[in-house]
Amino acid sequence: MLSDIEISQQTELEPIEKVAESIGLTADDIELYGKYKAKISYKKIQEIAYSPAKNGKLILVTAITPTAAGEGKSTVSIGLGDALHLLNKNVIIALREPSLGPCFGSKGGATGGGYSQIAPMEDINLHFTGDIHAVTTAANLLATMIDNHIYQGNKLEIDEKTIVWKRCVDLNDRTLRDITIGQGAKINGVERKAQFCISVASEVMAILCLARDIKDLKARLAKIVVAKDVKGNYVTAADLNAVGAMAAILKDAIKPNLVQTLEHTPALVHGGPFANIAHGCNSIIATKTALKLADYVVTEAGFGADLGAEKFMDIKCRQGHIAPSAVVIVATVRALKMHGGVEKDKLSEENLLALDEGFENLRVHIENMQKFGVPVAVAINKFATDTEQELMYLKQKTEGMGIRAVICEGWEKGGLGVKSLAEVVIRLCDEPNEFHYLYQDEEPLEDKISKIAKEIYRAKYADFSEIALKKLEAFGKRGYDKLCVCIAKTQNSISHDKALRNAPHDYVLPIRDVSLSAGAGFVVAYAGSIVDMPGLPEFPAAENIDIDDDGKISGLF
Repeated sequence: MLSDIEISQQTELEPIEKVAESIGLTADDIELYGKYKAKISYKKIQEIAYSPAKNGKLILVTAITPTAAGEGKSTVSIGLGDALHLLNKNVIIALREPSLGPCFGSKGGATGGGYSQIAPMEDINLHFTGDIHAVTTAANLLATMIDNHIYQGNKLEIDEKTIVWKRCVDLNDRTLRDITIGQGAKINGVERKAQFCISVASEVMAILCLARDIKDLKARLAKIVVAKDVKGNYVTAADLNAVGAMAAILKDAIKPNLVQTLEHTPALVHGGPFANIAHGCNSIIATKTALKLADYVVTEAGFGADLGAEKFMDIKCRQGHIAPSAVVIVATVRALKMHGGVEKDKLSEENLLALDEGFENLRVHIENMQKFGVPVAVAINKFATDTEQELMYLKQKTEGMGIRAVICEGWEKGGLGVKSLAEVVIRLCDEPNEFHYLYQDEEPLEDKISKIAKEIYRAKYADFSEIALKKLEAFGKRGYDKLCVCIAKTQNSISHDKALRNAPHDYVLPIRDVSLSAGAGFVVAYAGSIVDMPGLPEFPAAENIDIDDDGKISGLF
């Protein structure tokens, strides 16, 4: 059996100019990054943004709560795009860029799998076009300017103990969570405690993905709060005169990247905020560009529907003034059996009782998506070990809720294996749509967080620490109470506790701290022990990645 990277490397890709032509872009509209990658020019993005063309249908792909068994959300997203293409629909896939952290860690890459992949997969999973590096550099420039300002006399009277801006790197490195900088001689700067986050959790990444254009990007960068002064006033990136340089670093990163699937369906892959820490969606610029160029746009949101999908609805759609026409929830027999109590080494054994128990996880995600007023379907991503009885049982249980369920075989068959889902989705997109947000802007921040805790996470209530309550009160007094909320929590449970599988309910959700992302337009609430700098596992995926004498990469998955 060929690995994902072998399948990708054996596929003959179209020149990217030909892919661009298929969606109405000329050679002058794109900037080449080799034979198979390109960026859409900023001039063309602006032209498309103000085009009177009607928007296409936006299809959101999300999933059940992730498990070690795997769910295949990206595989289904890509397969669905290919299937719509097979049905002669004008379609573009719009996805996030993979982070190097999980790629070298335990999760692997994010370009799909089997015969439902975007390509060139090794390029996309590694440095791609340098967007995440640009985010890293812009964020670290701001950090550097903060410390240099203090070293050079501190005219803004920054209180060093209140600095909240973190340096970042796009790797899982737990040793950088808490560090001391400026040690040694005075010439090395002012000694203080500091922190790193992973680059895709930086507010700069969130800003890049939520900005409408360069003007909006600069306005958002200017609002970044980095610290307080000795009088308690907020100090921003604008106060440090850092905005122009940061925006200049991001001048190319703001342009969406154009690639293709193995079946030559066009894909815009742009931006990559984590969904367990940030808002987990690709860029608004890429999505809105795709909506003007295609009749159907397939996008996805990170991790389970409790994280990425809720943030897609309440943050991305609200700020981008867009709305989904349909939602697809990806589930697998294997993962639901794991939620039902089966250990990973027993998943190949038929177990309808465990599947029935684990179905509660899928039920919660279906009910949650229905709360947004959008038509929902379930994609049952088939694995080789699934029995016919298990597949039919899951399909019947889902359809017993009045939800269409379709067995998908995109990994093995590409677009052909997802054709039935595509036909269902086309019909869903034409059904009545009463899309709405879970909460309104005018609601207090504490109420917004509590509503997500109760309605989406099924908690009895949210328990706010004293420090979280004080900060929320301060944010409200300074006019930030109208912002969205972005809850940071484990992706491995609907709750804050990764040990709670399936569908926990009536527990207490602890909000231990909150932080302000004024430029991104949301307040982050930290539930449980979530951190914004992951660590590597005992046996990181990096140990298996190699390159041969001819420059051919292996070991990526």
